[in-house]
Amino acid sequence: MQAQTKKSLAVLVTAPMILSLALTACGGGSNNGSNAGPSQSAASSPSGSASASAPANAPSGEPVTIEVWANKFEDTTSEWFKKWTDEFNKSQSNVKVNLTIVPGDAWAQKMKAAQAAGKAPDVWTISYNGVANSAKLGEIQALNDLMDQTVFDDLYDNMKDFVAVGDKYYAYPWLVEPSTVLYYRKDMFQEAGLDPEKPPATWDELLADAEALTKKGVFGFSTAQTAAEIGWSSWGLQYNAAGHLPITDDWSKADLADEGFKKLVSFYQQAYQSGSMPKQALAGYTDAKPFGEGKIAMMANGSWAIGQIRNDYKDIVDKVGVAPMPTIDGNPNNTTATLGGWSLAVDGKSKHPKEAASYIQYLLAGDPNVVLDYFRGAQFSKFTPRKSVDEAMASDPEASKDAVRAMIAEKIVPYSKPEPIYPWDISLAFATAIESAMKGTDVDKALDKAEKDINDFITKNKTAGTNPKMQ
Repeated sequence: MQAQTKKSLAVLVTAPMILSLALTACGGGSNNGSNAGPSQSAASSPSGSASASAPANAPSGEPVTIEVWANKFEDTTSEWFKKWTDEFNKSQSNVKVNLTIVPGDAWAQKMKAAQAAGKAPDVWTISYNGVANSAKLGEIQALNDLMDQTVFDDLYDNMKDFVAVGDKYYAYPWLVEPSTVLYYRKDMFQEAGLDPEKPPATWDELLADAEALTKKGVFGFSTAQTAAEIGWSSWGLQYNAAGHLPITDDWSKADLADEGFKKLVSFYQQAYQSGSMPKQALAGYTDAKPFGEGKIAMMANGSWAIGQIRNDYKDIVDKVGVAPMPTIDGNPNNTTATLGGWSLAVDGKSKHPKEAASYIQYLLAGDPNVVLDYFRGAQFSKFTPRKSVDEAMASDPEASKDAVRAMIAEKIVPYSKPEPIYPWDISLAFATAIESAMKGTDVDKALDKAEKDINDFITKNKTAGTNPKMQ
């Protein structure tokens, strides 16, 4: 599962380059494994045919060989990569792609060794929060001159920043996954005298509903309970509470003075201390099992959870409601989630960048049906950064009937923010404040410690002024 691969690694590393392994979440339930050229006529048409997106046949000579490394995600994802890489190779004779699927636990060591030996792959998967730093280090190269501008015009505006540094695009986005969605049991709402068609819209309403839903054997609400998981799963709520994250944009000092941060920590504290949450988490944040087994009435989880529910708990699918996470003030147009996800980039030292980019264009930026095939395999638990793919989904018999996909695509994704790229220690310091407050520490004292810990980290590690997005 993508999320579990990602988040455990995020605790171990702070360098976004290694976080090309990290930060995206799980997709589809019981699948084994963990998830995620330049023909001008094709480049100018994001919705053109798959074959049109491939480079023209070489007039003579052997094809250029391109090495592509992709993270091992769900089995369906590996199958998709293999299928469409084969189709790319069949569609033209100019470029031959060798695809290697690399297990997540081997990626960092394998990539480091390849880069040190000057044998890095021409194309590789990279998570969004790794793009800026890899661009700064020269590990990946700008795509602006390798792909037609129209393929970037096809991206939603809030997605462009995920792969941009300055006015250059250093990767092409593949998918996004909102970190926070509210899942709830409609049947349990009815039993508690709550309207199953009116999920909570504010934090106060969520707290009240959670208490009403709590009974013997059932907790009203679950969310992350340890700093390691709160650290990333609360990013969207941090934006919701304060409009920004707990560090200045230039990474020069902690930025926790906003009253919204106090309200956010208090929200977690009240939810936990009210008895509406289990004292010890029944499972990790990314795992919907307790919800599927009827032990939890409302669950905060990522978009990937719907895949697990549909695969492993088919008997409750019709009883599950899905909604945006409640906001501090009830405004549904404010951020409640961040978007993790993956992209493809051309290695900074590739000897064949145009040919490498032609593969990326074919797979991710050409015929919408190529990536639609991926989203179908993921049971629409992940979301597209491209307008033309959403248009294709609107006319696809399966995708157009998926109400959960439509709700998340329309009500959560457009208002979501990119995951932050600052060192993980910053997120962990704020998350530790939340966890300690949940367990009884005074909210103000918890926040004071977080502020000190963040500032101490900045001083010790000379973080000020190092945000690659601002250089």
